[in-house]
Amino acid sequence: MAVFSIIKLSELEGAKRISAEFYQAIFLQIKEKLISVDAKPLSKYLELLYRYPTFYNLEYYKEGILVLKGEDITNEGFIQNQSQDFISFDNASRFEKTILGERDLIFSVRGYVGKVGIVDKKYEKSIISANLIRAKLKTLNPYFVWIFLNSKYGSYQIERIKMMTSQETVVSNDIKNLLIFVPSENFQKEIETLSINAITRLRNSESFYSQAETLLLEELGLKDFKPRYEKTYTAKLSDAFSAHRINAEYFQPAYEEVIKKIRNYPNGFSKLLKHVENIKPDFDPKKYPDNIFLYIELADIDSSIGVVHSVNKIKGEEAPSRARRVLKKGDVIVSSVEGSLEKVALIDEEHDGCLASTGFFQFRPLDILPEVLLVLSKTIVLQSQLKKKCSGTILTAVPKESLRDIIIPLIPLSIQQKIASLVQQSHSARKKAKELLEIAKKAVEIAIEKNEKEALEYIKIQINTT
Repeated sequence: MAVFSIIKLSELEGAKRISAEFYQAIFLQIKEKLISVDAKPLSKYLELLYRYPTFYNLEYYKEGILVLKGEDITNEGFIQNQSQDFISFDNASRFEKTILGERDLIFSVRGYVGKVGIVDKKYEKSIISANLIRAKLKTLNPYFVWIFLNSKYGSYQIERIKMMTSQETVVSNDIKNLLIFVPSENFQKEIETLSINAITRLRNSESFYSQAETLLLEELGLKDFKPRYEKTYTAKLSDAFSAHRINAEYFQPAYEEVIKKIRNYPNGFSKLLKHVENIKPDFDPKKYPDNIFLYIELADIDSSIGVVHSVNKIKGEEAPSRARRVLKKGDVIVSSVEGSLEKVALIDEEHDGCLASTGFFQFRPLDILPEVLLVLSKTIVLQSQLKKKCSGTILTAVPKESLRDIIIPLIPLSIQQKIASLVQQSHSARKKAKELLEIAKKAVEIAIEKNEKEALEYIKIQINTT
């Protein structure tokens, strides 16, 4: 059944917004409900709301002050830096108001529009990019506001204020006018406790994964190994003819350094395709036009620990031509596109049966533990070999034929089991973090729709059963 709203000219809001999307029924219902519980504008609780656009002209480095971007806020609202871009200390000192403190909120207002994160100890002293806005609150618990803005009562408001110019964007004045439900301090504190617990679990997840990666690299003698990327080097013409490649990057000596390390591994090495099945993308969802599929693209991968963090619902008849992979629990998907080779994930039970883009390779382990294949694929072991194989002009990618040349070390089962255990703990901790965040969001919604007592009871029941 079609749902529509009729708005009088006198009821147009702000600067006479006349776009139909702005007056969708759900947006009006959310606003009406918030007004009924005496919600207040966010501006009432702001100590600072700041955005500085100069960063477009700044040069990034490999060390210095970390720059956070919109892509570093996950769909759930966690902050997980992906790019590892830094600016100099001198440049950072010139923009003091962009330097983040613990408990600050950050809004993604361009590019990855609508995401809201909260700064914990790991990211304090970082700096915001031009696509973020920094907010510091007074008198209102920032963890509660973070959860509220990521609940349906916050996310629908943010969705409503998105403006379409050359790309989606959100402006500071609209953020200030977001309506915030203000519960008791006790309830806010309960939400803060849940939030901090969730973030702690997430950081534990990252730590477990880091330990797994360190164990692998130490076993291979690659811990702290940094191949020398040469600016000038030579290659034999016969090698170019043999490889059918004449681009300089292919012959970068740094890649050969890594391959040499693998070949010298005491337990030996072997071809990748002897230990994994490279699954062909031969499923056609358009044959099932009315079916709903869950579809995974490159942007849906959390590359920090190698998991899928989101999916897209699509009808078979509307599926993009690249949606041709059917995933199975235990598969490892690896981006084949240069610039996003780090997008690697292990498929868990939750995402068994999902579709995936042909922008991935789909490796099904034969005699190697899936978690070990994941870590190998995310480290320099496979990343350097894949980068070497990239070719193309408009879209530079790894040709599937080149996989036959990829080698991996033959890691003893006892070491594999230790690595797998750490990865499992990592992924389990992240799952728990997401669950705690969902409990907090739902509790806020119950407090708005019913009362705080029922919301607190909901938290108690959920914590005891998860």
